[in-house]
Amino acid sequence: MTDSPADTRRDALAAWLDTFAHRYGLDVSTLAPASADASFRRYFRLASSGEHAPSLIAVDAPPPEKCREFAQIAQMLADARVHVPRVLECDLQAGFMLVTDLGTRTYMAELDPNDTVRAKPLMRNAIDALIRWQASSREGVLPPFDEAFLRREMELMPEWYLARHLGRDVDERTRGVLDRTYALLIASARAQPQVFMLRDFMPRNLMICEPNPGVLDFQDAVYGPIAYDIASLLRDAFISWDEAFELDCFAYYWERAKKAGLPVDPDFGEFYRQIEWIGLQRHIKILGLFARLHHRDGKPRYLADLPRFVGYARKVSQRYRPLAPFARLLDELDDRAREVGYTF
Repeated sequence: MTDSPADTRRDALAAWLDTFAHRYGLDVSTLAPASADASFRRYFRLASSGEHAPSLIAVDAPPPEKCREFAQIAQMLADARVHVPRVLECDLQAGFMLVTDLGTRTYMAELDPNDTVRAKPLMRNAIDALIRWQASSREGVLPPFDEAFLRREMELMPEWYLARHLGRDVDERTRGVLDRTYALLIASARAQPQVFMLRDFMPRNLMICEPNPGVLDFQDAVYGPIAYDIASLLRDAFISWDEAFELDCFAYYWERAKKAGLPVDPDFGEFYRQIEWIGLQRHIKILGLFARLHHRDGKPRYLADLPRFVGYARKVSQRYRPLAPFARLLDELDDRAREVGYTF
């Protein structure tokens, strides 16, 4: 029997680790899965008796996964005093890395939307780290989250959620609603001050450690709207908060960002609208992305969270008159989802 491609990659990773195991006191025989994500990256934990005992993380990121970007942005985040894994060894051509281990206590596992007293200090730690990262922003360093990028992300929805997942034809009327909604969201995003943006700054990518938090999954960082990361932190794929807690966190971010000299809008009401509209752009993208993960990549577990994002998108689009046509489209899609049996 031949090895699967995944087993072949793991064997190659182990052989690569063996070449410098003595340097870090690695026991390559302990190599075991640590986690996986929505991409093709995989993470393995292995024992270490050296300076970084008791363990380190080996990363299998087959090209074109972004090892080079991970290493570069890890250094930028560290320079901004954000706690991230340190890259110890890297083979860019093979797509292998050895990095420091931030532990096993994820924000996601320890946050409870019914226990905001415990959640508040953890979320404030995360917000403070985000502000330090944004305060280090410089134009021309990271790829721009520009109009083409924004539009490309949102086009995942009609292709994968509407057409593939719901089996709905994207007719002229639907296309018109989408185009007008996209134009509004793009204009709002581009009008915001632009800063360093992590894109997946959410509890699943935050670790409880010292100093807190540890930040993961940052290789896709770009230069984009200032409200994006705080929106993704609070309106997440895997956990939802009541509006009072959201507002408390948004207000905390806004006050601290102003004190740090970040160019947030001086009117909190307008800043809140910016959060909601850039959040809607993200929700539209994720509806398409999660459908694609199921239909193209064979990862059905993401389907369970589609209703959460429909709910986020509906709440925002019902709240603002220019977005009302999109709210009506979502209502129609809900009926279509029931018709074809996608009740999740």
